[in-house]
Amino acid sequence: MSRTAVDPPAGPSAGAAGASEGPNRWLILVAGVLVQLAIGAVYAWSVFAKALQSPDAFGWSKSQAAVPFEVAIGMIFLGSFIGGRIQDRRGPRMVALTGGVVYSIGVILASFAGKDQFWLLILGYGVLGGFGLGMAYIVPIAMLQKWFPDKPGLITGIAVAGFGFGAVITAPLGQRLINLDPTVPTKAFLPLGIGYLVAILIGASLFRNPPAGFTVPGGAPAATSASGEQPTTDRRDFEADEALRTPQWYLLTAILTLSVTAGISLISVAAGSASDVAGLSAAGAATLVGVLGLFNGGGRILWGWLSDRIGKMPAFMGILGIQGVCLLLIPHASSTVLFAVLAALVYTCYGGAFGTMPSTAGRFFGVRNAGAIYGLMLIGWSIGGIVGPLLISGLIGSDKAYTLGFTVVGIIALVGMALPLLTRPPSPRAVAPEEARPRQSLRD
Repeated sequence: MSRTAVDPPAGPSAGAAGASEGPNRWLILVAGVLVQLAIGAVYAWSVFAKALQSPDAFGWSKSQAAVPFEVAIGMIFLGSFIGGRIQDRRGPRMVALTGGVVYSIGVILASFAGKDQFWLLILGYGVLGGFGLGMAYIVPIAMLQKWFPDKPGLITGIAVAGFGFGAVITAPLGQRLINLDPTVPTKAFLPLGIGYLVAILIGASLFRNPPAGFTVPGGAPAATSASGEQPTTDRRDFEADEALRTPQWYLLTAILTLSVTAGISLISVAAGSASDVAGLSAAGAATLVGVLGLFNGGGRILWGWLSDRIGKMPAFMGILGIQGVCLLLIPHASSTVLFAVLAALVYTCYGGAFGTMPSTAGRFFGVRNAGAIYGLMLIGWSIGGIVGPLLISGLIGSDKAYTLGFTVVGIIALVGMALPLLTRPPSPRAVAPEEARPRQSLRD
C-alpha cells in the first residue's frame, strides 16, 4: 500500500528538508501525550473501587470492586496486539481514533451500571474500555520512536508519562463527581467518558508516521521508507514472528510482567491502603492517589532517560529492587509522610518500566515492527494487571492483612531482579540477512 493512501506527507520537500519541513514532531509528541492522558485515567480506579464498596453505595466486596479494573487491564493486550499489527500496516491515526472511540464508549456505557448491573460495568469499563485503551496506547509508543530515533528512551518515556499523569486529573475530579451522588458512584463515568472522547479525537487526528526521507536535526537517519520505518545499522529489523523465536522477547516480557505485578498491586488498593495504614480520610486518600499519578508519569520520563545512560538492564534491576523494598516497608508506615514517600517510589518505578521497555524492545528488535512486537509484549501488562490486584486483594482480605499482602508481592519483585542479569540483546545472526530470504508479511 502506498504511503499516500494512509498518511500523506506534509509536502513534497519534507524528505529533503528533514525536520525543518512537514509535520512538527514536537507537536505530534504533544498530541500523543494528550491521548495518553485520557486513557491513563484507568489508574484512578482505586477511587471508584473505594466508592463502590461503601455501604451507602453498592456495598461490594474489595475483590468484586477490583474485577472491572482487572478485566480492563486484561483486555489491554488484545487491543494492543490488534492495534499494533494494524498500525504497522495502515498508519497510526486510524488505529488511535478507533481505539479512543471504543474506550470512551465503554466508559460512558459504564455510567449506566447500577448496584444489580455488575455485568454492565464489566462490559463497558472492562471489556470495551480495556480493548480500546490497548489500541490507543500502543500507537504513540510505536509512532514516536520513528519520529525520535535520536532519543528513544526519553521520548517514549514522555509519551507514556501522559498515561501515568492521567490519574492526576481523574482521581480528584472523579471523587468530586462521585460526591455529587455517592449512592450511585458509576454516574461519574458519563462526563468523564465524554471528556476522554474529545481529548482523544483532538490528539489522534494529528497522528502520522514520518514522511519518506525524514531526518532529525543533526542529520541522524529516521524513517527512510514509505511506511515511516527506521533502518538499523548492524542488522535489519525483526519481524514479529522472528522476535517471538528469541529468548530475549520472553525475558523482556517476564521483566515487564513482574514489574507490573508489583506496582499495580499497590495501585489497585492505593486509596484503601492510604486510609487503613496511614489513616487518611476518603478525600485525603483520593488526593494522594492523584498526586501519586505524578510519580507514575514522572517515573516514565526519569527511567526512560536514565536507561539511555546507565543501560537498560541496570535500569530494570533498579526498578524491581526499589519496588520490592518499598512494598516490604509500606504496611509498617503508619506515618502519612512515610507512606506517601514509599508509595511514590513504587509508582515511580512502576511507571519507569513502561517508560523503559518500549525503547528496550526497539533496541533489541528494531522499530519497523514496533507496534506488533511491543504490542505482543504488553501481554505482560495484562497478566500482571490481573494477577497483581487479585493476589493483593486476596491476601489482604476482610481482615486487612496488609503486612502479608505487601510482603509477598515485595519478595516477588526482589526475586525478579535476577531476570535482567540473564537478558542480553539478541545476536544480529539471530535473523537471516535481508538478501538471504524475502521479507514476510505479518499476515502470512
